[in-house]
Amino acid sequence: MAQEKTKRICKHGHTFYKSSDCPTCPICEKLKEPASGFLALLSNPARNALLHYGIDTIEKLASYTEKEILKLHGIGKASLPSFKKALEENGMTFKQDK
Repeated sequence: MAQEKTKRICKHGHTFYKSSDCPTCPICEKLKEPASGFLALLSNPARNALLHYGIDTIEKLASYTEKEILKLHGIGKASLPSFKKALEENGMTFKQDK
């Protein structure tokens, strides 16, 4: 049986409805999304994972190998094409495995 959605108000005054205990405001999350750059191409989990590890520029992304990036919680193989495309558009690639 589906849980009933409850009305909530975040600390910024946004009103939203949730059926889980998750306190995250979807409106605040949407406002945090970048409008441009390679981070704008990613899903929220992938973007949040990169930001958690301080990877906020394409140059920082290029300093990692594919294997290193895939080990980060929140990053899956589905994100690799977006990463590779963004790197390629900037004349870069992932760091090569040794």
